[in-house]
Amino acid sequence: MNLFFTPRSHGAGMLQLVKWCAMIIPAAMLVGSASALFLRLLEHVTQWRLERGWLLFFLPLAGLLLGLIYHQFGRAVEGGTNLIVDSIHEPSGGVPPHLAPLVLTGTLLTHLFGGSAGREGTAVQMGGSIAGAFGRLFRVGPENLRVLLMSGVAAGFGSVFGTPLAGAVFAMEVLAVGRIQYDALIPVLIASVTGDLTCSAWGIQHTAYHIQFSEAGTQSKLPLDLLLLGKVCLGGAAFGLASLFFSELAHTAGNCFKKFIPKAPLRPVLGGILVIAGVYALGSRDYLGLGVTAPEAGAVTILSAFQDQGAQTWSWLWKLFFTIVTLGSGFKGGEVTPLFFIGATLGNTLAWLLNAPVDLFAGLGFIAVFAGSTNTPLACTIMGIELFGAHHAVYFATACFLAYFVSGHSGIYLSQRVGVPKRHKEKISPGIPLREARKISRDLDAAS
Repeated sequence: MNLFFTPRSHGAGMLQLVKWCAMIIPAAMLVGSASALFLRLLEHVTQWRLERGWLLFFLPLAGLLLGLIYHQFGRAVEGGTNLIVDSIHEPSGGVPPHLAPLVLTGTLLTHLFGGSAGREGTAVQMGGSIAGAFGRLFRVGPENLRVLLMSGVAAGFGSVFGTPLAGAVFAMEVLAVGRIQYDALIPVLIASVTGDLTCSAWGIQHTAYHIQFSEAGTQSKLPLDLLLLGKVCLGGAAFGLASLFFSELAHTAGNCFKKFIPKAPLRPVLGGILVIAGVYALGSRDYLGLGVTAPEAGAVTILSAFQDQGAQTWSWLWKLFFTIVTLGSGFKGGEVTPLFFIGATLGNTLAWLLNAPVDLFAGLGFIAVFAGSTNTPLACTIMGIELFGAHHAVYFATACFLAYFVSGHSGIYLSQRVGVPKRHKEKISPGIPLREARKISRDLDAAS
């Protein structure tokens, strides 16, 4: 007789869970502590930059120093987050342990002197590097190393943004376009929650975002407004196009820097010069650094984008330019916080054009441009719920899913594999890296 419950099999499963906890919880605590250290240092260097405007003029020199450091010590880890994704797909040698201190140093230098970059890439790469070190310490096999690396990614993402559920789903969703790796469900959840709790225990407070728009006060579920839902659909398509534009321009800029400046340490020098030129051509420093907050009144930031007249019409485009120049030339950091800025300010502009709630559309752009650029619509929907509350969950999902579809087979992480093609007529085979899928899409577009 077949039994639904077999003590031996369930006992083995519980034993495996205990083993995972014994390995993942210490690793996640270390990742959360590393994120806390990073966020605290990032806060200090940002404050120093804001108080000492002259630091911007040393950005090219900082770029040269950063380029020399990576040229001398970081060639094996130049791939950054793509290296982590590749190592999860093919967990043979793991992730080099010196990735964590290199990316931490590089990101702090970038922000200290005014580069436009984010923080998620740093946290994810530190998480992968620390998890890889635990894998070598425990001598785990390739399959277990794969799950351990995913847990490091989850812990890094969840702790740096204070979104543990989104961090867990992101680690499973980012690996393959259109497919989630459910085999690591419990480990990544444990890691992300542990990382977030550890980071918070160090006294780190994450930025609070609010969407005040609500027709029903404190109701847990709001009735859908079909007219507003239609506007959200238009916004989601626009956010998807912005994701596509950012991703493709970022890859093009990186290739151009490599083509015209063969000496890698000199690329960020030119990038620094272009950033300084852009600041003085525009007459504003609003688009440097993270862009979450600013001390002076009237500055364009992510938080200001949630307010009427809190962004200019082309604020999203200026942030896109400064970020692409900064990261494309070789400075370090992440793309996600700049994508938040781009999405929130674009949402502010679209709200004015569509006569829609400004704070709602800023929040939609915040998560949807990220969703289209990383091909993680589910994680970004959950992030919206964690950051803004569940009142507008349907609008969050609509914007993120449409942005994911409209962005096509593109993205900032070219090591992602295609799990399920977005458009079957493009005849993109499942399992190929996103960098190959982009080429197929471009060839089909050119042929048509």
